[in-house]
Amino acid sequence: MTHPHEADCTLQTGNIRTIWKVVVLALMAWLAAYTPARAVLEVDITRGRVEPMPIAITSFLGASPKEQQFGADIAGVIAADLERSGLFRPLDPASFIERITSFDNPPRFGDWRIIKAQALVTGRVLMQGNGRLRAEFRLWDVFAQQQILGLQFVTSPRNWRRIGHMIADAVYKAVTGEEGYFDTRIVFIEESGPKNRRIKRLAVMDQDGFNMRRLTDGRTLVLTPRFSPNAQEITYISYAGGKPRVYLYNIETGQREIVGSFPNMSFAPRFSPDGQRIIMSLQEGGGSNIYEMDLRSRQLRRLTDTPAIDTAPSYSPDGRWIVFASDREGSQQLYVMPAGGGQARRISFGQGRYSTPVWSPRGDYIAFTKMHKGRFAIGVIRPDGSGERILTSGYHNEGPTWAPNGRVLMFFRESRGPNGGPHLFTVDLTGYNERRVPTPGFASDPAWSPLLK
Repeated sequence: MTHPHEADCTLQTGNIRTIWKVVVLALMAWLAAYTPARAVLEVDITRGRVEPMPIAITSFLGASPKEQQFGADIAGVIAADLERSGLFRPLDPASFIERITSFDNPPRFGDWRIIKAQALVTGRVLMQGNGRLRAEFRLWDVFAQQQILGLQFVTSPRNWRRIGHMIADAVYKAVTGEEGYFDTRIVFIEESGPKNRRIKRLAVMDQDGFNMRRLTDGRTLVLTPRFSPNAQEITYISYAGGKPRVYLYNIETGQREIVGSFPNMSFAPRFSPDGQRIIMSLQEGGGSNIYEMDLRSRQLRRLTDTPAIDTAPSYSPDGRWIVFASDREGSQQLYVMPAGGGQARRISFGQGRYSTPVWSPRGDYIAFTKMHKGRFAIGVIRPDGSGERILTSGYHNEGPTWAPNGRVLMFFRESRGPNGGPHLFTVDLTGYNERRVPTPGFASDPAWSPLLK
């Protein structure tokens, strides 16, 4: 009988402090056993419309009512994460024929084939003597009749939702071959109040909309937060005192420092992949140029020098290139140039105005907002200018941000009417799986964190 690989997951949460460590003791025998099953448990997420894989996720077993509740809740998080991805179709528990009563025994695979499950997740939870929660799970290939993955996590009970997200990430990776994106956070602008007197607060939440926490009190206008590569720091613009200043905020400690005061700045800077630099657009007279700042020395370096409006720069994941929007040839289009400055190459040639480009963490696409004939679209284009595709369009879509696996985008969409406001949405690279992200009120300017560590 194959048992779960041991993984110690230590989570200590202060304000929003989360420190975790996962150590997996891999078995080479598992790799050999997994190979023949992959023909069954395989989803190609690069195709067009994908038929979701039927998967059964059972409530995790527990000896006590408290453990059983944790088990049901964790299974619910896993099912919700996988379903939202559009690649999995969790089956209704009412359809289950077998009632799992033992974590140590293999399931009756024939019962799961009858309900057309291709994969099965089973698990159990245990409250340990030291007050910590241990959760174990197994992923089964129903047709190959074998286990393909097993892990266990140990954490504080208050972090049970993160266990669900990490298990969903593990299942996603085992089936698709891609990294998951569920154990992540979103920083965004929470908006409330009348449309002409909207209060905007900096807020952070889990990627599924849970555990939201406000980071600012709403007394000053805040805009365009951006995550650092370490998932702990963000930059954003604040108009405290009526002047736009760029702040660096540590989510772990709550400490905040001013990076600088930049009049006429409209977008917060973005971090370099190593987190040591930020890049921004600064207005000068009737135009604007791209600048880079070293966060240690606070020294600015100018990267473009034109009378045009160069704005919204974003680094490539290897730090070698920068994409930005510019009207230097008339209409606002997308350009790519070396990270140290130099000759810029135009990559977009479509009708309309392109803005807010952001490079995928994988490096294969650049997302953008496109405005044409009164509609706002979210699309992607390859860095060489090929393969432009519109993923979604509407009345007012804006502000794309990538999931850390580079397969899903989040953006915000304004609703019409006097009482309308922005809401967050996700869409994957197929363009078919668009979902609204639940938030307590209006929300805009999302930024997706890297996977938490």
